[in-house]
Amino acid sequence: MGVYLSTPKTDKLSEDGENDKLKFGLSSMQGWRASMEDAHSALLDLDNETAFFGVFDGHGGRVVAKFCAKYLHSQVLKSEAYSSGDLGTAVHKAFFRMDEMMRGQRGWRELSALGDKMNKFSGMIEGLIWSPRGSDSKNAEDDWALEEGPHSDFDGPTCGSTACVALVRNNQLVVANAGDSRCVISRAGQAYNLSRDHKPELVAERERILKAGGFIRMGRINGSLNLARAIGDMEFKQNKFLPPEKQIVTSNPDINVVELCNEDDFLVLACDGIWDCMSSQQLVDFIHEHIHTESSLSAVCERVLDRCLAPSTMGGDGCDNMTMILVQFKKPVSDKKKADVGEQSAKVDCCGWRAFCLRTQDKSHCLAQHRNPGTQLL
Repeated sequence: MGVYLSTPKTDKLSEDGENDKLKFGLSSMQGWRASMEDAHSALLDLDNETAFFGVFDGHGGRVVAKFCAKYLHSQVLKSEAYSSGDLGTAVHKAFFRMDEMMRGQRGWRELSALGDKMNKFSGMIEGLIWSPRGSDSKNAEDDWALEEGPHSDFDGPTCGSTACVALVRNNQLVVANAGDSRCVISRAGQAYNLSRDHKPELVAERERILKAGGFIRMGRINGSLNLARAIGDMEFKQNKFLPPEKQIVTSNPDINVVELCNEDDFLVLACDGIWDCMSSQQLVDFIHEHIHTESSLSAVCERVLDRCLAPSTMGGDGCDNMTMILVQFKKPVSDKKKADVGEQSAKVDCCGWRAFCLRTQDKSHCLAQHRNPGTQLL
């Protein structure tokens, strides 16, 4: 649900970029919504060999999505796991770190700076008064809990955001997702979901919600939130006897690690404003139809946004904020033969499911039961 404008805002924020391995384009549009609550990250050079892309769909406000766009990639980069080459663990920890960082005085101040003009002003004033000085500032750079002030007991934001990110390093693709934004890869023209939509009615999500003391009404947690996983939403994470991954709502991401191959065409990350209007395969087909005729990848994204925008607010679908990132693989990433395409490096998440192997057609029970009909998963 949400408040709609009398006419949609169709101005788009678009961007393109490329290096020797990847080419990307992105576009976002407010649409019929009264405010823009999506955010995104697109970094071709997280380091010399790694690219980072992410979409963040806010709800109840925009600050958590903007916070994730500003800080999540940096927390991945600072992780010890990242330094050792374990991208999956690094991004997994970074999702939980977002919730930790948004608490306390420093969390309140950073969120205020990302909010409306009045909150920005308040955050700036408190920053001048309460932020650490001199050597203390250096020591507290990553330990936000050390900052004291009138909001030291701040439990974190009641608004939240989905997070769907992809890291590309050489021929390895790592996807992390919490919420209902989605990552899809086109392999030889076939759409494969690299994430699953975390809705409350899914068996694993429902069991966790109920065990943590929550309930589901009309497809919404406690009658309000239609997502089972998200960053922020601290009102659903207050059970002090449970770890973060077992709260009513958790920021715990599914992690999928995939070995890229010669048949991989492009990668798409998009918020549910897109997926409400097009299936994964429909979007992949649409991109293939236009990717060679448009002047840029961002122009392809803009066409998708225009295609999804509803003519009115009567139906609901096509009335949301929309953000899409399109990442094209510029050249082959492997010399393997087609028979070896299915060799996937598998990474296990807390739920126990592994990356889907095309060669063996092996899927664990958890991944299989959440398949979207008509769309394969990697």
